[in-house]
Amino acid sequence: MKKGDIFEGKVIRTEFPNKGIIDIEGQKVIVKNALEGQVVRFSINKKKRDKIEGRLLEVIEPSPIEQPAACKHFGICGGCRYQNLSYEQQLDLKKRQVEELIEKSGLSFAIENIYGSPITEGYRNKMEFTFGDEEKDGPLALGMHKKNSFYDIVTLEDCRIVDPDFNVLLQAILKYFKEKGETYFHKIRHEGFLRHLVMRRSVKTGDILINLVTTTQSRLDESEFVNMILSQKIDGKVVGILHTLNDNLADVVQSDETKTLYGQDYFYEYLYNMRFKISPFSFFQTNTLGAEVLYDQVREYVGETKDKLVYDLYTGTGTIAQMLAPVASKVVGVEIVEEAVEAAKKNAVDNHLDNCEFIAGDVLKVVDNLTQKPDILVLDPPRDGIHPKALRKIINFNVDEMVYVSCKPTSLMRDLLVFREAGYEVKRCCLVDMFPGTVHVETVVLLSQQKPDDTIEIDLDLDELDATSAELKATYQEIKDYVLKEFGLKVSSLYISQVKRKCGIEVGENYNLPKSENARVPQCPKEKEDAIKAALKYFAMI
Repeated sequence: MKKGDIFEGKVIRTEFPNKGIIDIEGQKVIVKNALEGQVVRFSINKKKRDKIEGRLLEVIEPSPIEQPAACKHFGICGGCRYQNLSYEQQLDLKKRQVEELIEKSGLSFAIENIYGSPITEGYRNKMEFTFGDEEKDGPLALGMHKKNSFYDIVTLEDCRIVDPDFNVLLQAILKYFKEKGETYFHKIRHEGFLRHLVMRRSVKTGDILINLVTTTQSRLDESEFVNMILSQKIDGKVVGILHTLNDNLADVVQSDETKTLYGQDYFYEYLYNMRFKISPFSFFQTNTLGAEVLYDQVREYVGETKDKLVYDLYTGTGTIAQMLAPVASKVVGVEIVEEAVEAAKKNAVDNHLDNCEFIAGDVLKVVDNLTQKPDILVLDPPRDGIHPKALRKIINFNVDEMVYVSCKPTSLMRDLLVFREAGYEVKRCCLVDMFPGTVHVETVVLLSQQKPDDTIEIDLDLDELDATSAELKATYQEIKDYVLKEFGLKVSSLYISQVKRKCGIEVGENYNLPKSENARVPQCPKEKEDAIKAALKYFAMI
């Protein structure tokens, strides 16, 4: 088997996220976007010693669990991969995928349930559409990226996971700029005007916020653009039209300057009889009705908060914080997006909550200034999980329980292994499907610190063990692992013993001493010495 070879095979199972597993000549091949039960043709495009990947060329036979997809763009658009499954099959597949990840990670806990979304179509309250072309030098397109393509765009006429108003407005805006002859921003040449169209909608009120993102390489006729949008016949109401200027080369929605062309730059969404102000760049769960299901589980796992101090890290616009605040002593939310923090503060005032404090900043840095120990922690980090250094600081709060909400189970498994090393175990776990039709799923876990019920006292003769009490706090390997993880440096046992001696820590009498009198012994460099000392401090050895 070599790169470029073409094979046919039956998909044994589908692993997260949407990776089909095929056995070829006794070897495991991963084929992305292949569904279990399908017979597919694929080519080998990556071959490493421990991993073989194939590129899907054709589905020869459909899977027995497949059904016709409702969306006309299915199979071309890269957005939704599971629309050809019944919703029951989607939920079953997602649950099995997370269970397999748990087992593969060496963890051991059960998933209580997977809770479905109240609605499976039109559930998204926010979409970021991209301007481009469907093929090289083709006509202007506006929609989602084609499957497996970084450049080509599929114009969406009837996207099934957004409100119909979004489809109407998208088509009108695309037609307007086609007639104007405007160009899209070319990712390689860095030329062009149109970049993204971001739409947000309140599920409870129907209010819509539209944000056109462009470069400064052309001019927008603002009044004409606004009048065109307001003339569209939709069920909801456009309450704000914004124009964001972005000359950054990265293909992300960000603002060098944002102007309000019409109305306001926010709207309100409602959860649990509370009102939340949603601004253009603030985080809010993209499935409002699904968020209520998710937060029901978070509240259940958090349990009684009466008179307790709660830290809500990665708080977004403060939804979870304010949900827990009514009976808590105090809730502190931390969020890196300043605009979201300002919205969270305003939301707390609007909801008559005077025991919420919101801090703008990176969790990694802010936790250093949170000196009061919380009674419970709620963690709802971005897709990539918690920064390793922030994770250590969170563990140092030494809380009895914490609730972790994750939108990417692979990141969660990585973080759970670190929590396990620190003495925490998963007490409860459930899944909430916030993204029907897609490969994604939310996971909620309750972590509990494990403390022994009984203790016994024993006497150890340290001389017999040839170890000091300080040495018993961490092994040489643990120190090496810590230095590598925190500083990216590899250190030898010799260097560790040298630094230990400098710090007054007794090591074995002949441990790591030169074998002959005239032997040249390398000395630990200053950078590595400082890193080893940091490890010794971390393990409370100095």
